[in-house]
Amino acid sequence: MSNLETLVAEPWSDWGLIDSGNGEKLERYGPHTVVRPEPQAMWAPSRESWAADATFVPGSDEEGGGRWVQHRPVPRQWELSRGKVRFNASLTPFRHLGFFPDMAPQWDWMRERATDADVLNLFGYTGVGTLLLSEAGARMVHVDASKKSVEQGKENAVLSGLADKPIRWIVDDASKFTAREVRRERRYDGILLDPPKFGRGPTGEVWRLEENLAPLLADCRRLLDENSRFLVLTVYAVRMSALAIGELVKQMLSDLGGKVELGEMAVREEARGLLLPTAIFARWSR
Repeated sequence: MSNLETLVAEPWSDWGLIDSGNGEKLERYGPHTVVRPEPQAMWAPSRESWAADATFVPGSDEEGGGRWVQHRPVPRQWELSRGKVRFNASLTPFRHLGFFPDMAPQWDWMRERATDADVLNLFGYTGVGTLLLSEAGARMVHVDASKKSVEQGKENAVLSGLADKPIRWIVDDASKFTAREVRRERRYDGILLDPPKFGRGPTGEVWRLEENLAPLLADCRRLLDENSRFLVLTVYAVRMSALAIGELVKQMLSDLGGKVELGEMAVREEARGLLLPTAIFARWSR
């Protein structure tokens, strides 16, 4: 297994981490700026004050609720882009804005391996990753338990001019869908897993990362073969080490050869260039 690596999401025209500190971060999403909690920003910010358009005030429940306080009017949704892919951002009840910008280095890495590939995106959310891989030439199967997120993905596909691409949009529990694909003897060239710490399936299935990740990854292994190209696993907001998920991926996929990379994901702050860690990852490729 390789040494720990750091994948850094650099600012781009429609997104950037402006400043961070005192347990919060100030970001720009197109024309709008927001403040969100960030426990790992333990340092002092570079600015004395932040004049954001909206601030997220977190709740205390396991599913990560909370509310947005708007200091200036913010539209229900607004359009952003990365490359040729366009998508809508919005102030969601779960503090996110409709996509995860720190995934950008993973998207770029997978795009290099996506031409003429069959790729499964589990916990696909609003489809930004799906559309970036589709635009790079992949045939996509996009799975998410939230009907609202999948519908948003379809809208983003229309916005990007990719509605006619080979993408299957599926509302389902990731574990159940993957198990059925194993029984169907399906195979994939690549798999992306971006699971939450806690979640619920469309018919009330409960997902807990520590309990359900290993069985799901075992089923993902059964969907890969000696001609497959990659698997990417990202993990947020848990007391778990990159070394732990790296070893899990290594053991599950060791018979396929190739290599496993692992480490942290981070975003670069524009004010000082410092790195704000966001997640851990492990990925396999050959």
